[in-house]
Amino acid sequence: MRSLIDDFLGSADRALRTLAGAGTAARAYPAEQARSDDLPDEQRREAAALMRVNHVGEICAQALYEAQAIGTSDPRLREAFKQAAQEEADHLAWTRRRIAELGGRTSLLNPLWYAGSFGIGLAAARLGDKVSLGFMAETERQVEQHLQGHLARLPTGDAASRAVIAQMEEDEARHGATARQMGGIDLPWPARVAMKIAARVMTTTAHRI
Repeated sequence: MRSLIDDFLGSADRALRTLAGAGTAARAYPAEQARSDDLPDEQRREAAALMRVNHVGEICAQALYEAQAIGTSDPRLREAFKQAAQEEADHLAWTRRRIAELGGRTSLLNPLWYAGSFGIGLAAARLGDKVSLGFMAETERQVEQHLQGHLARLPTGDAASRAVIAQMEEDEARHGATARQMGGIDLPWPARVAMKIAARVMTTTAHRI
């Protein structure tokens, strides 16, 4: 029988693996045929910083979906969160690989991002499945907008980073649609604004640290 202790022990193990970069992608790397190794140094640094922000977003996604899966008693919903987390794990591996290719580094604050997002995910789950799904849908909607902004900011010649982000954007749209189809409700505007402000703080900080 599934117990709370088992859930949290499993979560702790997955958190350590996520933060250690031990995970691998189940799908092929989108940028395998799209190299951009001849970028000028300034453009390379900016692309690495943008991909670091995206990597942080995937750290947060792992924590959010892990917590939301623990917080629901609906096996169907738990499986949906785990499936989304698996696809986000691909994103995590892809962004980590692209950062390394650009000669950059991941955020020094990843443990903080993970812990904060896990707490937010648990709080959303405690408000009920429809709210938790609504939170997932709104999160994915905001992530889509964020990725579109990064496509506009990336150096024109960085085809590799663009290929990674394009696939991520497609996946996020599907996750959001799934959450709405499963009964996710629209969150009130104060919650949406608060999420946007929190995301802005995270992205601004992760771009530098």
